[in-house]
Amino acid sequence: MGRPDLNRRHFLAAAGGLAVAGSFGFAALGTGADALASGADTRVSYWNLFSGGDGYNMIAMLDSFRRDNPGIDVKDSTLQWGSPFYTKLAMAAAGNRAPDLGVMHLGRVTGFSPGRLLDPWDPALLAKYGVRQQDFNPELWKRAVIDGKLYALPLDIHVQLCFYRKDVLKKAGLLGDDGRMVPVTSTDEWFGVLKEARKATAKGLQTIGLWHNDQNFQWWFFVAFYTQLGGTWFNDAKTEVTFDTDKAVQVLEFLRKHVADGYANPAFGGNAGAEQFVNGSPFAWEGNWSVPVFDTAKVEYGATPLPPVFGRRATHAESHSFVLPHQADRGGATNEGAHRLAAYVVKHARQWAAGGHIPAYTPTLSTAAYRRLRPQNEYVSAMDHQATEPKVWFAGSTGILAQRVGPVVVSSTTGSAKPAAAARRMKGTLTELLAMKNPMDGRTAAQGGAGA
Repeated sequence: MGRPDLNRRHFLAAAGGLAVAGSFGFAALGTGADALASGADTRVSYWNLFSGGDGYNMIAMLDSFRRDNPGIDVKDSTLQWGSPFYTKLAMAAAGNRAPDLGVMHLGRVTGFSPGRLLDPWDPALLAKYGVRQQDFNPELWKRAVIDGKLYALPLDIHVQLCFYRKDVLKKAGLLGDDGRMVPVTSTDEWFGVLKEARKATAKGLQTIGLWHNDQNFQWWFFVAFYTQLGGTWFNDAKTEVTFDTDKAVQVLEFLRKHVADGYANPAFGGNAGAEQFVNGSPFAWEGNWSVPVFDTAKVEYGATPLPPVFGRRATHAESHSFVLPHQADRGGATNEGAHRLAAYVVKHARQWAAGGHIPAYTPTLSTAAYRRLRPQNEYVSAMDHQATEPKVWFAGSTGILAQRVGPVVVSSTTGSAKPAAAARRMKGTLTELLAMKNPMDGRTAAQGGAGA
């Protein structure tokens, strides 16, 4: 999911997962990895990284597949999220012990040595089970294609959002007649909104939680606002850094101002944002996976993509995607079963949407069931305004890029480094990474197959 550990949030998310599973008619608690389909003649092994509410939702979807496809036994295993998952997946693929189906963040696919550690999808086989390119957002599909072949099948996009308390904003005069937050189109308007919201906020609560000391969240926010400014990272050949330090300084100063002006309280840990939001703080910048958390807490809230303060709509997005880890003998009934399972889950993603994610399969977005989901129907437009990391081997969720530049953004946001100095450090780091070789295949970004 791309979120740091937080026990209370995981507990609430799990409860939220149980609730939404029941609301869509799926079994809330499935048989999971111990399931053995009676009479099954094909077994598909499947590794994923879903825990909490996402884990419950995935189990429900798998159990639904088992009921509809009794001839296929799904052996699913949930591994630890983050670097351990990718390490185990890479070792399994390299050692010819890979599962038939896996899950990866789309941003990590380029660095996973497609063609060596990943096998391409068969578009004709996917089409046989009702999944076609025209059913997906074009930019999302393009990100999944490397060297002309499809190496990832997107399940969703998950985005960073601006959650807001409707009760507090109504008191502050910041709620429109449609019950949504007043629109914001500039940095001045945004800080004007924060100023008015602070007046209506109960004593002891910060105005906004934005994970000011977390390297992942701060990097994701930076990507969003840098994209709003039209910033670029590298040239098309991946031989030159085009990172614009002037634009970067604008973003870093914007993030810093939240802390410097007291809207985000440095006395609170970054993960206090969700807790304070539940207790009455007017704003929290969080991933869409917080929807079940706030639903369970019975908060009257809305959620919109990060405000377009630099004039262009863009909010950070990643994507959970299905992949085919490399198998020397891939093919036959098991491979077809993997295609069938992935296509089924992608097509039945309204269950997944209830957990906050935006389904990648666009026909789902026009269904009455999806349009009834709140606040999902408020931020679904993020699908068309995705701010993503560059398509290079060192990018992607928990990737080297975030590990190296995330702390630099944090240092600026929290005030231990000046924005101009931080921007220069970021450009220097990008230059170093561009020259580095991918440990998976020994190739630099310029030598790798990162072009669609």
